[in-house]
Amino acid sequence: MSAPATAPPASADPATPEAARPARRTGGSGLGRALRRLVISVGGAALSIVVICLAWQGLISGFGLDPFITRGPLDVWEYLTASGNDAERSLLADAAVITGRDALIGMVSGTVAAVVAAILFVLYRGIEQAVMPVAMALRAVPLVAMTPLIALVFGRGLLSVTVIAGIVTFFPVLVNVALALRAVPASSFDLMRAYGAGPATTLRKVQLPSALPSLFAALRIAAPLALVGALLAEWLTTGQGLGYLMLQSVTTFELDRMWAAVTIVTVASILLYSLISAVEQLTLARYAPDRDRTL
Repeated sequence: MSAPATAPPASADPATPEAARPARRTGGSGLGRALRRLVISVGGAALSIVVICLAWQGLISGFGLDPFITRGPLDVWEYLTASGNDAERSLLADAAVITGRDALIGMVSGTVAAVVAAILFVLYRGIEQAVMPVAMALRAVPLVAMTPLIALVFGRGLLSVTVIAGIVTFFPVLVNVALALRAVPASSFDLMRAYGAGPATTLRKVQLPSALPSLFAALRIAAPLALVGALLAEWLTTGQGLGYLMLQSVTTFELDRMWAAVTIVTVASILLYSLISAVEQLTLARYAPDRDRTL
């Protein structure tokens, strides 16, 4: 009597390896996830603005602050939307465009310089040992003290504003990205070496994608700092933008204009933070899906 037929091993079933894989959390189509992330980012920004307005009005009411000096969110809204205030709205809009341009150019320049420096630090340890102590010493100098010197060297135009806003962006991005590039698991380096990959290929294929979360975390910190740096430069050097407008408003006692300018800067910081968060989610979903925060 012949032996009963035995079932083929599990590995012979072409469907088995796919079935053995853990199920991925898809959460819908790529477009649906992108839209959901965008809605959540916009909703988070709106909620932050509401909370700040409530806290702002609560402080004014709770401490009984002088209404001649202070303005509440409703006062600022009325000032910005009044029918006869076209000249003030135009003045604030023009100044906001200048400040936004200054902050954006400084943030991009500082980020690019920091990423390049972090890559050089990782590839060539000697450069880090020579440059990092000097960079940290410069970072310890208050930016207010450095601004007149920067204005003297680079002039009182866009270049000095770019340098100042870039400095406050450079250091958090440099530290976070450099640490992330070195935090890749050793097994990933062993695998790349087994395939014959060199340092440049390993950097491009493994280290940079792994550093994306740290890069975006640093950008969320650096974006409001870039705005502060731009305001400081405008205040002390260029005589343009919201920074100078706020200084001028205090001098001439245009308090409504000053509070409106402060409100614009605050809202812009929140929106910029939310925009970077949305771009982070989309970028991680494309280039580092294992680090993507699934919603």
